[in-house]
Amino acid sequence: METNSHALATALLIMDIQPATMGMMGEGAPALIAPLKTAIAAARKASIPVIYVLVGFRKGFPELGDNMQNLSFGQLKKAGYPGLEDPTVDPTMGALPGEIVVTKRRVSAFAGSDLEVILRGLRIDHIVLTGIATSGVVLSTLREASDKDYRISVLSDACADRDSEVHNVLMGKVFPRQAEVLTTADWVAGLGK
Repeated sequence: METNSHALATALLIMDIQPATMGMMGEGAPALIAPLKTAIAAARKASIPVIYVLVGFRKGFPELGDNMQNLSFGQLKKAGYPGLEDPTVDPTMGALPGEIVVTKRRVSAFAGSDLEVILRGLRIDHIVLTGIATSGVVLSTLREASDKDYRISVLSDACADRDSEVHNVLMGKVFPRQAEVLTTADWVAGLGK
């Protein structure tokens, strides 16, 4: 596992990269694929665990209940959004057998999942965040991980949002308060040090 001067073990989180969310990104999805694949390949080479975090629900969305107060997930239930029942990692990522897949039930990667148990079991202290959407899973996971005292890095070009202005504000002004924000190339270059 990658360690740094603080002797922290690292995991790469690939969040909400699944057919349903890639489809929501429209024309922005292809630009995200290359940095994600680069990060995944570098993590594997450095023996850093790659953890795929998917948003998903059981058939009929019972986790969302009947009187959903959550506006975004309430809309998903009404629409019966395809691809969120029994979700899968987007095939362009080339997930390997044995790589960990976590299913979450809300926006944060920690919400309704066993991610924290896995991170503790692997003795992970440093998480590297990627995914869709910057203003959704990346922001929510970053905030919760910070409160849980993880060291956090965010790969700016391996995250995307339908609103590029929101993405830029989060990467430039909000995230640096709690995380190291860097490009995939810079992260990969730092793995050899």
